[in-house]
Amino acid sequence: MKARDTLGYAFGAIRLRKLRSGLTTLGIVIGIAAIVALLSFTQGFQVAISGTFQEGLSTDVVTVSPGSGGFMGFGGESDFVFYENDTDIVETVDGVVISAATVSNTVTAEFELMDRMLSLTGVDFAAYEELYSTFTTELGEIPASPADGEAVIGYYLYDPWDNGTHLVELGDTINVYYSVRNGTVLEPVNLTISVVGIMEEIGSFGFGPSDTGMYITIDSALNYFDTEEVDSLAVKLESDDEDFIVAISEEIEELFLNEVSVTSATALLGTISSVLAIVELLLAGIGGISLLVAGIGIMNIMIVSLMERTREIGILKALGAKGKTVLAIFLAEASLIGLLGGIFGIGLGAFLANLFGGMMGGFGGMGGGGAPNGAESFMSITPVVTPILAIQALLFGIGVSVLFALWPAYRASKLMPVDALRSE
Repeated sequence: MKARDTLGYAFGAIRLRKLRSGLTTLGIVIGIAAIVALLSFTQGFQVAISGTFQEGLSTDVVTVSPGSGGFMGFGGESDFVFYENDTDIVETVDGVVISAATVSNTVTAEFELMDRMLSLTGVDFAAYEELYSTFTTELGEIPASPADGEAVIGYYLYDPWDNGTHLVELGDTINVYYSVRNGTVLEPVNLTISVVGIMEEIGSFGFGPSDTGMYITIDSALNYFDTEEVDSLAVKLESDDEDFIVAISEEIEELFLNEVSVTSATALLGTISSVLAIVELLLAGIGGISLLVAGIGIMNIMIVSLMERTREIGILKALGAKGKTVLAIFLAEASLIGLLGGIFGIGLGAFLANLFGGMMGGFGGMGGGGAPNGAESFMSITPVVTPILAIQALLFGIGVSVLFALWPAYRASKLMPVDALRSE
């Protein structure tokens, strides 16, 4: 029997048993859809988060934090502390262009329309401008010699609803406070802030400037927070070459007797990519399990089909069909089921991934947005269904179908014509 005849016979057998074949195909559709939806959404998330981090990170800037080890390169528990003048020590390292100390705390800002918790950060404005290209204003200016209480704010604090309704205007005076305990009573520590600059929208997150941040001079911040210690040092290097960054990072760690951790943007992105790759593998495994369940359904339907079509197989063999022809017919049926299930599964998976991505609208809470509480996201996630993913999913669906059909097909090919014709 020619290949075309074999496929035609197999397709005819599937059409003859529409309901049963449809339910079997549905199992493949669900399995493939699960794999495509999960993997395409994960790949889309990886593209979105990598792009967002790359926008918010300067690849030639490293962050030095107290403590060694820690999670993803950030400092762990340590008694070591930084002071503002530690920047002078770091700048003695060859390859360091400039460094800036930062100190930050969470405060509550009393705006006219609402109170809002935000991060108040003290920085050296001039050094911060040189460190991060995103530290620039859309309205007002970053003062060269800022006075105490003059602040530059992120864009989402200015326009959190993204509709022209402004939470604060240039030149406004705002009271911010944090609470300290005095015995059993919490007392607010107040600071009057004057908005002299509104930053351009960054639309990303990472180290450095943020759309939801408020920035004052580091001297004002140290005085307000009543401390001499700073949280970290941002260090700009002469090059963003990976080997160069590693060498300088090791030198900085040795300079502080390995009591600090140096984190680079490239290392952070590499860690994130590795984590997402593991997540992608786990999600593929989950989708694969559902496809294996569908494969068991194929084996079951093939065994039932074998029992129902025993006489048919006997007639085929009596007419001269060989065992390999019968084997080919059964495997062709399984392949067609896998092919149809794979095609519909890819389409359904892409639809579900886009539907899920649209419902989520991204991930919020890191940069503020249109909601009054700043929870609306700024990171749009578009599922990525690559041709490679589609081909792999299709081949996987066909492969599972054929694999689970092998045993019933083999049994059918070994039936003796006389025994098959005698069957009721």
